Amino acid sequence: MRPLQVLLVDDNPAARGLAEEAFSLSGQPCEVTMMESGDDALAALMDKDGIRPDVVLLDINMPGMDGFAVLEAMKAQPHLRPIPVVMLSGSSAPQDIRKAYTLHANAYLVKSVEFQAFLTQIEDFVVFWTQARLTTRPNDSAY
Repeated sequence: MRPLQVLLVDDNPAARGLAEEAFSLSGQPCEVTMMESGDDALAALMDKDGIRPDVVLLDINMPGMDGFAVLEAMKAQPHLRPIPVVMLSGSSAPQDIRKAYTLHANAYLVKSVEFQAFLTQIEDFVVFWTQARLTTRPNDSAY
């Protein structure tokens, strides 16, 4: 089985570094592409030769195009709509969670502030999405 392909979008370099470490320590087969802005992520996803992740981990609070705007833009595009999006945020505010699901996020994950708990979140995330996705990528021309 091929590794899980994850796109992580977060403007915070420390958060990306922490996530990169957590993914590498998870012991799960996955490949992570990191982007620091919603604009860059959406451009890469819209490019017909761009990335096609199995799942997107998307921060909410980013300058420029925030996570909600990226999610909305993805779900408006027929070729991006099938890609699962998990909002990864420090916010547990009910209005943020409600908005994410209203915009058709597949899940909402509140980042743990404690590294060991965050590592467990990442391990669980990879295991779940590895089991939930198709074991072979659909015909890329359909994207």
